[in-house]
Amino acid sequence: MTMYWEETAERMARGELNRYQLELLNQTIERARKAQFYRSFDLSRVDSLAQFQANFPFTCKQDLRDHFPYGFLTTDLTKVIRLHSSSGTTGNPTVVFHTERDVAEWTNQVARCLYMAGVRKGDVFQNTMGYGLFTGGLGFHYGAEKLGALTIPIGPGNSTRQIWFMQTFGTSVVHILPSYALRLYTHFEAEGIDPKSLNLRIFIIGSEPHSAEMRDQIEELYGVKAFNSYGLSEVCGPGVGFECPAQNGIHLWEDYFLVEIIDPETGKVLPAGEEGELVLTTLKREAMPLLRYRTGDLTRIIPEPCPCGRSHLRIDRIKGRADDMLIINGVNLFPVQIERKIMGIPGVGKNYVIEIRKENYMDRLYVKVEVDKEIFNGTLAGLTELQRRITDDLRAELSVSPVVELVEPSSLPVWEGKAKRVIDRRGE
Repeated sequence: MTMYWEETAERMARGELNRYQLELLNQTIERARKAQFYRSFDLSRVDSLAQFQANFPFTCKQDLRDHFPYGFLTTDLTKVIRLHSSSGTTGNPTVVFHTERDVAEWTNQVARCLYMAGVRKGDVFQNTMGYGLFTGGLGFHYGAEKLGALTIPIGPGNSTRQIWFMQTFGTSVVHILPSYALRLYTHFEAEGIDPKSLNLRIFIIGSEPHSAEMRDQIEELYGVKAFNSYGLSEVCGPGVGFECPAQNGIHLWEDYFLVEIIDPETGKVLPAGEEGELVLTTLKREAMPLLRYRTGDLTRIIPEPCPCGRSHLRIDRIKGRADDMLIINGVNLFPVQIERKIMGIPGVGKNYVIEIRKENYMDRLYVKVEVDKEIFNGTLAGLTELQRRITDDLRAELSVSPVVELVEPSSLPVWEGKAKRVIDRRGE
């Protein structure tokens, strides 16, 4: 069975790929001249990717909000067939437009991702993500249909119904939030159903930061391979990048995007292997091309070639967003660091919440952790030992002494969408 959806594109030699990127980049620059926002830029052709990096300023999310609604549109509105948008809870929403060709290319990107993970015609694809203005639902829906998979647009929530569809129609592939995958398992337990007895074999997880330990737990609970996906609505949605069967980094499709890693403070381009902020330039988008878009996501380029044979570069697991970083009494940390530690400890359950309070003029970090019912129903000494271990492991990882509170299974809040892991009460 072939491993590639588009073998020629996915295995393009590095020199050929760079030349192709330069050709697409100059076409993108030409299109960008029609956007109101980019008219003040020097939109001259470039002779190299390095020249582009040296001469073009960054685009950021606030620019999209400041030039709402049509400031980035480069085509006549009669050619636009789709609009997606963020919630806009902090001002104007970010709006993204798609032409017919944009939707076709986006669909192909997602199909390439799914095929790489092993999805094939004949699979039953259950999409538990939200539809509508959110790009995750429709993006994967179109990609799965292009592969010929039977696609179930069930959407989020109603766990009993989700399980019924999995049983009844032999679902083999599920697109799901990692936090919801853990919560759904508790419903399998409550109904006395072993998910390993079903036809499940692939989980597509993403849309929220998660650790390798959480992915390992999902794979163990369900008996599946869980693949990490990466995307953001501003440049299309899902399909920007995906894990291959090696599950060691996310391939970003360089025939669709120019990839940079920068120092988030200085904007300096960093070499492969150094951690910084991911910057993307779209190379094929018609309605709304973006030049040097600062994603806010922190990662690094993995310099070693991938054993899968694909030439497109890989990035490491997203550490978090630059604006997700927590500063506790001058110490910088990310929520995913906490998850990575606690999820690897036996006895820890499937949910946790981080709370920050101000006590005696100092920041205090509280970590509330659900524990497995076997541990909770055990001895007090067992709970005390688990609490001590979590506290010690987090202190060693974070250089901050947290207050760890162990709580009963299923006692912490759950969410239909992305998990809200951090509650900052310092301003209260």
